[in-house]
Amino acid sequence: MKNGLWQELQARGFINQCSNMDAVADLLNNGQIAVYLGSDPTADSLHVGHLVPVMMMRWLQKYGHKPLMLVGGATGRIGDPSGRDTGRPMMTEDVLQKNIAGLKKSYSKFLKFGDGAADALIVDNYDWMRGYSHLDFLAQYGLDFTIPRMLSMESVKKRLENGMTFLEFNYMTFQAVDFLTLYREHNCVLQLCGADQWGNAIMGVELIRKKMGKEAFVLSTSLITDSNGNKIGKSAGNAVWVNEDKTSPYEYYQYFRNTPDDLVEKFLKIFTEIPLDEIARLSALSGAELNEAKKILAYAATEIAHGADAAREAEAAAAALFGGGANNANVPTVDISMPEPMKILDYLVAIKLFDSKSDARRNVEQGGIQIDGEKITDREFVVQATEHMVQKGKKTFLRVVVK
Repeated sequence: MKNGLWQELQARGFINQCSNMDAVADLLNNGQIAVYLGSDPTADSLHVGHLVPVMMMRWLQKYGHKPLMLVGGATGRIGDPSGRDTGRPMMTEDVLQKNIAGLKKSYSKFLKFGDGAADALIVDNYDWMRGYSHLDFLAQYGLDFTIPRMLSMESVKKRLENGMTFLEFNYMTFQAVDFLTLYREHNCVLQLCGADQWGNAIMGVELIRKKMGKEAFVLSTSLITDSNGNKIGKSAGNAVWVNEDKTSPYEYYQYFRNTPDDLVEKFLKIFTEIPLDEIARLSALSGAELNEAKKILAYAATEIAHGADAAREAEAAAAALFGGGANNANVPTVDISMPEPMKILDYLVAIKLFDSKSDARRNVEQGGIQIDGEKITDREFVVQATEHMVQKGKKTFLRVVVK
């Protein structure tokens, strides 16, 4: 373990900020530690924007460390204000439990769970938070957080002018208690987080120091953005989901296949386990040859998230649609009930290619829709009740089968 892991993380570009770089490097390179990473159940799947710290945790497990994967059953009831202009909507208990199950499924794609020393463990902060009354919580932790310190956090500053609630204001105290609890119960000394969680995570380090007189640490990763520089997330409307019931393996593959040229090296390092010397070779390619590097990236990333069989099927489907001549049966398929022909706008919404007829109309009028290779620009066009291959833009294909 010694020396290898820290160099791997640095060379792959995982490390954004660290509360004590030398101490954490020593911890990671000299014996096993427990490390935690949390995610609130705001959706029933992780998305690509979540995966940088998840992939870093995967590397930590490969080198013998124990992952603690926290699902925020308690913090999900509050809503993290970080990076938001408005509060998160409250969820019903049924939605919360469905989302927690979805997060567990997502984590299991990237980490090994079990009873072994380095096997990952799922923890839920609702298990300890539900035991506190309001008075209990204030009595135990109220003196450990000062208002000036809490107001200094960027997540708070950005929300004060547009109505941050007292509920959200408490979020950082809950996350700090999470770290303290995992320190006490699992000897967890390191938290991984995205760059936007830095302030909340540091509050946990400070609480452990006050309550235990011990040092704990935070290691953050950079955020992944799309080609327009926007953070990838469901609130931004550009999420690529991990669970296959939300984003198919083919669509997942295509996301990485369409990586912008200037991000190929970064994505190879972050989202795959391809050796660094091979990544250096692939990243040096240019022009048409760089497309081969993108195919390798797409296959490797899809294999990690969905398995080798799904990666091969996605690769074959892409080859069928883009000139390879393979069987197009692996293209994403939707079954619909269609007893009679439908107008194009109704059809596109029915097959869930668009959420609304206005979005569908705009794409049709702009020439962005093809059916069986024919461009459709007339919003009154009628689609016959048979199987069709529907194309949106240059990269999205959907096979529609009529029941």
